[in-house]
Amino acid sequence: MKRCLLFGCLFSLLTLNGCQKSSVNPAPVNKSGVEVTVEDGGQFPQFLVGTWKADKDGWEFVFEPDGTISSAVIALGRFKITPGKITTVPMKMGGKSILEPGEWLVWYAPTTRELVIKIVVKHFYAEIGDDVLKGKVEYVFVGKISGNYSSWNATCTSFPEYAAYTPERHELPVDPDDTIKELLFTKPDKTN
Repeated sequence: MKRCLLFGCLFSLLTLNGCQKSSVNPAPVNKSGVEVTVEDGGQFPQFLVGTWKADKDGWEFVFEPDGTISSAVIALGRFKITPGKITTVPMKMGGKSILEPGEWLVWYAPTTRELVIKIVVKHFYAEIGDDVLKGKVEYVFVGKISGNYSSWNATCTSFPEYAAYTPERHELPVDPDDTIKELLFTKPDKTN
């Protein structure tokens, strides 16, 4: 019972978010691990370059001038991760968390101002005392940039798969109500 409560609390702390998949004709993934596509072959818009933060769940994206995301703070543990690089974070109760990103996607349509981002954590591992939480998650964000280009209303849908090892393997249930969230992103630094 104590272990169930421990993992229930941990799972609550590691709130998950995400969005639906987009049918995009993908551009090649560059060396950063991020695939960037601008509809109609245009350039990535300068107003998107910089840091965008969500109004809840800790989400943050940093866009570079070429449209790649150089880092993201994700809702899962509010960890800061970099595409193409494994992140290791010490845990407060001892042990460590390890996050390995998969391929990420950025897609923008200038005519409709629609922005789609896909963030993949291909492997997640967290030590909690003698127990371990493992899994993977994909987040997809879909929404339109505002008419004045200062905010982004995005629907985020997550596709999590997690299991706790106590030491037996236990699949963690996913509440469908927790997999879809509405987020408002803005650029607090006001950079363009």
